[in-house]
Amino acid sequence: MAERVFGVGIVGSSQQFGVAVMRKSTAILSNLKSKLPLMGLGRWGNSAHFHTNTPTQFNRNRIPHLDHNHNQILTSSSFVARRFESNIAQDHLNSTCGSHENLNQALDFPGGTVMFTPELSFISDSPEERIPCYRVLDDNGQPISGNNFGQVNEEVALKIYQDMVTLQTMDTLFYEAQRQGRISFYATTIGEEAINIASAAALTLNDIVFPQYREPGVLLWRGFTLQEFANQCFSNKFDNGKGRQMPIHYGSNKHNYFTVASTVATQVSHAVGAAYSLKMDGKDACAVTYFGDGGSSEGDVHAALNFAAVLEAPVIFICRNNGWAISTPTSDQFRSDGVVVKGQAYGVRSIRVDGNDALAIYSAVCTARQMAVNEKRPILIEALTYRAGHHSTSDDSTKYRPATEIEWWRLARDPVARFRKWIESNCWWNDKADLELRSSIRLQLLHAIQVAEKVEKPPIADIFTDVYDTPPSNLREQEQWIKDSIKQHPGEYPPNFSV
Repeated sequence: MAERVFGVGIVGSSQQFGVAVMRKSTAILSNLKSKLPLMGLGRWGNSAHFHTNTPTQFNRNRIPHLDHNHNQILTSSSFVARRFESNIAQDHLNSTCGSHENLNQALDFPGGTVMFTPELSFISDSPEERIPCYRVLDDNGQPISGNNFGQVNEEVALKIYQDMVTLQTMDTLFYEAQRQGRISFYATTIGEEAINIASAAALTLNDIVFPQYREPGVLLWRGFTLQEFANQCFSNKFDNGKGRQMPIHYGSNKHNYFTVASTVATQVSHAVGAAYSLKMDGKDACAVTYFGDGGSSEGDVHAALNFAAVLEAPVIFICRNNGWAISTPTSDQFRSDGVVVKGQAYGVRSIRVDGNDALAIYSAVCTARQMAVNEKRPILIEALTYRAGHHSTSDDSTKYRPATEIEWWRLARDPVARFRKWIESNCWWNDKADLELRSSIRLQLLHAIQVAEKVEKPPIADIFTDVYDTPPSNLREQEQWIKDSIKQHPGEYPPNFSV
């Protein structure tokens, strides 16, 4: 147990002991000297040294003899101290210790000066007013007066819209394919298209993405083809994951997009490590990680925020607060004002954004990236949205929330429709172009699904590779057993299953 008495640091271990520099105030010195016998300053031994960031050894020759009357004035040369690493910090200590009155008003503590107060006052469990939400477009797709946002040119704006429409169409057709039994699983991004596409548009291809499982739009923006999406969902031999992952667990080294993992929030701390690596290598890039409101309850998120703040890692945390973690509402998830306030608690600059406003997301992520890369600091963005679809094909969300609520969000707060109104108001889009786009994407996706479905599955051997250089005997036995099983019971396996 460590104790601090008027600037003297005493480590409650027989191994460490220290005295900080005290100057100018005779009142403090008198109090200090009255404590010296309790600390055994007359008996300096090998077991005593300062507890500092940089281990040091006491130089006994620099410790003056203290007479029995304790009348000797202690100066900065009296003790060896390494509490502060710079002259600026030492000068600050000297000025703080300049008067007894100053010491009664503030505490010089690691991390900064803390003011004293005579009031017995606890910090409120929640602020009187909630953190405001940054928005650019109103529900009708019109810019709000007085807004400031990163300007988007016609080319970028049209690509944002086209990719959001593509994402919507993908969700519709792959969801139907799962319901038909053609793929085993699927999870949609309905209602969260703006977070996906607009955030991706604000990044560079050198930025490393650590997704959760509801960000395929980021990969779409980076050039992952519709055929590649289909290959992964159907787990054929062209799937980057060799058929080892569930559908929608995409990954692409080419596109700096780490493979999706079902384990909640584990990717968040990975992103911080990657960001710190980018910083050490002097790269003009950052790491970006996505997680949900449910993920914020995982210890990984809290460790990652603290890790990033302390190491000043260039990482952007994007929380998709969509109101529900499967069937758990945010009211059962936390009592704080959402997730944005957690950033300040860890020393991370934060902002709350309308997640259904593509322009707001684009502007916020653009600015966040500039700060992360140029200032080498982490940024937290909480995007308020709503999961307008089921959690996955294994879920029926009408069992825990009203169908009318889902429908209202799907129609009144649709981020794609809102953004379309804005590009139409700029004369960049019209009904004819929209009809042609949706028809074309649907045909491309149907073709991709048909092709992916006919491609043979990865060879059985791929189940046992990429872990050991030389597979152990038990894995070789298992491989032979499954091959024999397929030959004996071919009807139990897909016809395009390669032995």
